[in-house]
Amino acid sequence: MDNAVSMDESRAVPRVATGESSLSRAVRVLEAFTSDEPELGVTEVARRAGLHVATASRIVGQLAGHGLLERAPDRRVRIGMRMWELASRASPTRSLRDAAMPYLEDLHAVVGHHAQLAVLEGDEVLFLERLSARDAVVNFSRIAGRLPLHVSSSGTVLLAFGPQELQERVLARPLERYTDATVTSPARLRATLEQVRRQGWVLLPGHVHEDAAGVAVPVRNGLGEVVAALSVIVPNDERAPSAVPVLLATARGIGRSLTVGGGA
Repeated sequence: MDNAVSMDESRAVPRVATGESSLSRAVRVLEAFTSDEPELGVTEVARRAGLHVATASRIVGQLAGHGLLERAPDRRVRIGMRMWELASRASPTRSLRDAAMPYLEDLHAVVGHHAQLAVLEGDEVLFLERLSARDAVVNFSRIAGRLPLHVSSSGTVLLAFGPQELQERVLARPLERYTDATVTSPARLRATLEQVRRQGWVLLPGHVHEDAAGVAVPVRNGLGEVVAALSVIVPNDERAPSAVPVLLATARGIGRSLTVGGGA
């Protein structure tokens, strides 16, 4: 009996010197893929996940067997359809996105460029939805993509209304510069956040790309809590501030929808 217990316990212990579980390594493999690079060779997956190529190849094979990854004809690897299916089914942001979509579509029709919905995810902004036009101004954000909070208009709104400890954490680290207009001074960022809380919106001209301006407002639920940011990306010219009134009206509509529908 003692031997049987020992054998069972040994199977439960990870077989790696670091004590890292197989699940943790599988998660690192999945996190190797980004919105900019959705397909990777196994060697690159191994490098990004910090694994031996043979180990990465084995994990990729197991994940592909479950449909969570799949191999392209050239043997490169990409996220599988099963992963998308599971994520779409269980996403905690689904009710928020569903409530916002009719309003987001109307907003997009008015601005004619990019209309976006984003949420706070850790120390970054995560974009849930983006509607764009064929000839719209350049925009670096993507659905399921992330940006640093201080860079984008959506992120700045979420940071302004986020927890104090989050603000101090972001202000304490080096702030990445995308253009000459990007806020990289902690003092200037702190002043910007105060202004956002005071006026209820933000306009960031040329902060991610010189030709584009981001305009964003908070989306509140029935309790008055900021649960998302609504933004538009428009040409960086004198017309950009005109997006503020329609953004505020749209955010109020989404908020009422969340109250009625019980979402977020």
